[in-house]
Amino acid sequence: MKIVLVTPEIPYNTGAIGRTCVALGLELILIKPYGFSLDEKAVKRAGTDYWKHVNLCEYDSWDHFITDRNPPREKLYFFEEHGEQSLYAPDYHQDGYLVFGCESAGLPTTILDGLEDRTFNLPMRSTLVRSLNLANVATAVIYQAMRPQLTGIKAPARRN
Repeated sequence: MKIVLVTPEIPYNTGAIGRTCVALGLELILIKPYGFSLDEKAVKRAGTDYWKHVNLCEYDSWDHFITDRNPPREKLYFFEEHGEQSLYAPDYHQDGYLVFGCESAGLPTTILDGLEDRTFNLPMRSTLVRSLNLANVATAVIYQAMRPQLTGIKAPARRN
């Protein structure tokens, strides 16, 4: 499975998502422009000493990513506040792309047009909360999408 962040703005979120990718052996794909430099201490601090292990791929634009990867429609999963379905609805492909937009604006409509059936949300009970932190949403989605692959895996032994 691959995690795609389209124009991420906050280095801490990207670092935390990178750390989750390392924990689960996932590729992290970043689509430019970013709201920060990947050299910033904040990215590395959020990813701690794991950032050097992130399987990272960068693209200059969404179009460049689509042209290079050519992902099949059924393997694209977009996550938005107003997604048509819950993140619990799909049967996720093991080699699918979990796509998240930037913190302030989400995914551009130019990307989502015609893909409403591939757009999902993280359900929330309260109307008081408009959205959740990107790193929290991504982690929840990743673990749900990988649930069949992770069932039965035990935590590694603790290092002293």
